[in-house]
Amino acid sequence: MSTRPIPFDNSYARLPEGFYARIAPERVPAPARIRMNEPLAERLGIDLAWLRSEAAVRAFAGNEIPDGAAPIATVYAGHQFGGWNPRLGDGRAILLGEVVGTDGVRYDVQLKGSGRTPYSRGGDGKAPLGPVLREYVVSEAMAALGIPTSRSLAAVTTGETVFRETGPLPGAVLARVAQSHLRVGTVQFFAAQDDPEALRTLLDHVVARHYPEARDAENPYRVVLDGVVTRQATLIARWLSIGFIHGVMNTDNMLLSGETIDYGPCAFLDEYDPERVYSSIDHGGRYAFGNQPRIAHWNLAALAQAMLPLLGDDPDRAVASARAAIDAFADLFLAAHRHAMLAKLGIAAGGEEDAALVDGLLAAMAAERVDFTLAFRRLTELADPSRPPEIAAFFELPPALEPWVRRWRERLAREDGTPAERRRRMAAVNPVFLPRNHLVEEVIAAAVERQDFGPFHYLVDLLARPCDWREDAARYALPPRPEQVVRETFCGT
Repeated sequence: MSTRPIPFDNSYARLPEGFYARIAPERVPAPARIRMNEPLAERLGIDLAWLRSEAAVRAFAGNEIPDGAAPIATVYAGHQFGGWNPRLGDGRAILLGEVVGTDGVRYDVQLKGSGRTPYSRGGDGKAPLGPVLREYVVSEAMAALGIPTSRSLAAVTTGETVFRETGPLPGAVLARVAQSHLRVGTVQFFAAQDDPEALRTLLDHVVARHYPEARDAENPYRVVLDGVVTRQATLIARWLSIGFIHGVMNTDNMLLSGETIDYGPCAFLDEYDPERVYSSIDHGGRYAFGNQPRIAHWNLAALAQAMLPLLGDDPDRAVASARAAIDAFADLFLAAHRHAMLAKLGIAAGGEEDAALVDGLLAAMAAERVDFTLAFRRLTELADPSRPPEIAAFFELPPALEPWVRRWRERLAREDGTPAERRRRMAAVNPVFLPRNHLVEEVIAAAVERQDFGPFHYLVDLLARPCDWREDAARYALPPRPEQVVRETFCGT
């Protein structure tokens, strides 16, 4: 058994040198603890006594390299807003190493905001406090909702000032965990090098790490492509089911593991609008809420193109194989989305009639600009009118939805189970507390302007149980008042 505080076992750092650059994090003047995620650390096999020590603060700030770490910055490419960039890479993140958790899964432990690397493109490689808090709050909320995501292991302040367009800001570092940080853009980088051996080495690593079932397949790389398509179709469907907008779905932000990553200008819908854009850098609406399935499909086509040399010796057969894999996305997404949305309506399974019911609700919600989260939570209450309502005191569905509600009630009457059972099932998939944009801005403002992290800790703890109603936390379920509405979110880099 390892005596190291973090039981590192680093596989990516054993790949050829062209896959990364070896570099240590930059030291910072005065690191201080914000929050350590002890339940996640326990799953990773990290020594909790060490995690509570100042040594952990120094390690997650970048001032000390933990025993067994092999810090590297990885290289990748990507399409950013549709434009090709042949060389990106970790410009402000350093992979400390990997651990095999108590669940048998291999995870990356990465420092985000830890200084410049050979892949930095003019920036300082540092992170302001606000984006670190945003990613901690939102990634942990997504995990609590059961959505595949990178996780936040630790957040620390650095005691230094970083400068952005808005002026000087306090610096911070986030320790981030993911099953890997291998991206569509990683495959694209090695495909563009015209080095078939390097591309094969990368994909063999992906097979071993994420798709071991592919090892014995006739073409393991096609199994990988099918797996990524399936995982991404399910992931995007889950995003839409909770009103999540990623904001910057470049190919370098799509993980081969099927996890959500990079919570920069992300947001959650308040009023339902499929054309809603929050990201300040998405000027053309490419990554609008309702566009996310189409963009995921586009990104996966870019992955398939990069993998063509591994999909068959005959070019025509390789293209046909890639096309078959990509063409499966639409049906996979629609099935996953229908399943998620019907579950939110208390319907176990359905056909075209039920798909039309979902479409009708979403159309009515868009027309009436109904709050996305509270609409489904109010329907949860209406599924069992015998129980006292929880949110009716501050939210009711508009009268224009009453004809739809009547059709939904008629449909529910044909479902098995009691109203109480149906309400419990719906409550489990219809959160009442989410990291709404104005709430995230509140905790950032408290921390940056007053050095008060109390609101941050409260929100993280509340969102750990997003579907459990708490009367004492009712204000966190309210939609924003007009003066609280967040109209733009920012990357933070």
